[in-house]
Amino acid sequence: MTRRPRSITSMYLQGSLVLAGLAVVVMLVVMGLEYRAFNREADSLRKSYLEEQKNHIRFDTDRVLRYIASEHSTRRLAVDEAVLKRQILSAISKLYGRPDGTGYIFIYNFDGICLSDPVQPQNIGKNLYDFKDPDGVQVIKELIDVSRQPDGGFVHYTWVKPTTKERSPKVSYARAFTPWKWMVGTGVYLDEIEKVIARKREALHRRMISMLLKLAALMALLFGVGLAGVGLINRIIRKETENFERFFAQAAQSHVRIDPRQVRLEEFRQMAAHVNTMVDAIHERKQRLREINALLEEKVAEQTADLRERNRQLARETAFNEELVAAQDRFIRSAIHEINTPLAVIMTQIDMYRLRHGSDRYLAKIEAGAKMISTIFDDLSYMVKKHRFDYPEGVIDLSEFVQERIRFFREIAEGNDHAIETQIEEGIEIRFSDVLLQRIIDNNLSNAIKYARRSTPIEVRLEQQGGEVVLHFVTQSRPIVDTEQIFEPYHREVGEGEATVPEGFGLGLAIVRSICDERGVAIEVASRDGVTRFSYRFTIEKEAVDADTGTGG
Repeated sequence: MTRRPRSITSMYLQGSLVLAGLAVVVMLVVMGLEYRAFNREADSLRKSYLEEQKNHIRFDTDRVLRYIASEHSTRRLAVDEAVLKRQILSAISKLYGRPDGTGYIFIYNFDGICLSDPVQPQNIGKNLYDFKDPDGVQVIKELIDVSRQPDGGFVHYTWVKPTTKERSPKVSYARAFTPWKWMVGTGVYLDEIEKVIARKREALHRRMISMLLKLAALMALLFGVGLAGVGLINRIIRKETENFERFFAQAAQSHVRIDPRQVRLEEFRQMAAHVNTMVDAIHERKQRLREINALLEEKVAEQTADLRERNRQLARETAFNEELVAAQDRFIRSAIHEINTPLAVIMTQIDMYRLRHGSDRYLAKIEAGAKMISTIFDDLSYMVKKHRFDYPEGVIDLSEFVQERIRFFREIAEGNDHAIETQIEEGIEIRFSDVLLQRIIDNNLSNAIKYARRSTPIEVRLEQQGGEVVLHFVTQSRPIVDTEQIFEPYHREVGEGEATVPEGFGLGLAIVRSICDERGVAIEVASRDGVTRFSYRFTIEKEAVDADTGTGG
């Protein structure tokens, strides 16, 4: 992916923005640290305030208990106990209490009945043992429970503050006066410390806002100075780059060099020296390239003239070859017409002679020759007609068809001192054209008779292998040099030690190859150790054969 080009100004601006971002991050970190320190300070204030208030209420409660114990020990024998209790409760309710409604002493018996509450006198005489605050704390019950401990205890809960008439968090300390089963206690509201912390938090906010405003002003000032500096530097750099642009535009047209004295910046001056070296090298190579191009153009012109002459010679040779092939084709067509009539007369006369005088070895020789001519005629006729006629297929008893063609060629083979040996399975049927099948078999038998060594047998084998039928022609002959080239039209292979080209047109195997390629017959040729085998594999189309013969599995 191509990256978009960037200007120096944009890079400076991006750097400034990155620095500003870093400054903001630093400021945020500082603010975070300030708030964290404030939260630790607030927690410390809460703890110290709570401990201080606990000490106060504990002191107040213990002092009242000492007063009750003193009165009880000195007056319990002189004054009726009920009277003494009323006097003590009355004195306590009058002596204790702060302007904000806190610091008063409350007294309950262990059953939860209020005995003294100077702030809420309406509760005196009520049983508040099961009373719960909004958080579910059973205030009086828990105060009674902790008061019965040896050193008393503290209970945290919420209670209606007399001065605000609102519920506030409160902590109270209680201890028991066991002789009379009293729970004596006092408490303090904790909302005052939260007010102090809120005031400190507000002061912190104002300090943070002031710091942010100062930072913003400083950043704006620095950004403005940076922009001015960027503008100045950018103007200097742009002037230098414009000088280089003009130089490169001139260097593209002619061999010029940049004058380092016109460059103001040291970095660009070093660049100018490298640029001059580069321009010198480019123009030197450019000159060499011109010389090479001139030489190449001369060579190309020579090669082009030579190629044109060769093309003209090739065209003449191609035309001559095409004319030669056309003449050969015309000769073959003419030969077919000329051979057909005398061949028919010869075959008819041979049959009439055999009827009148019987057969002899001379007549057999004549008939064998006539049959070879007939085979050649059939090949030539097929070559002329194959593109103009369709050869319909049908079910053929291949075993019988091969035997029939062997009988036709047997006299020809015997006349050439060959015996045809057969291994043919009976009853093999295929779907094929009889005309095309005859061309395959006749050409292989004809070639076998022609190329087999004298007095050696010719083997013909027919067998079924699974879904295929294989037809083999085996001879003892000289090795075939090129098993592919022999299927080319008009090719007649000359063996080692042979001085002359074998007789024939060289069309037989070309006809066989074209038929096999068209009808899907595989050809295998092996020629080694003095034995040559041509094998043809026909695919059995079982359903098609059954349909034609009216049978089925």
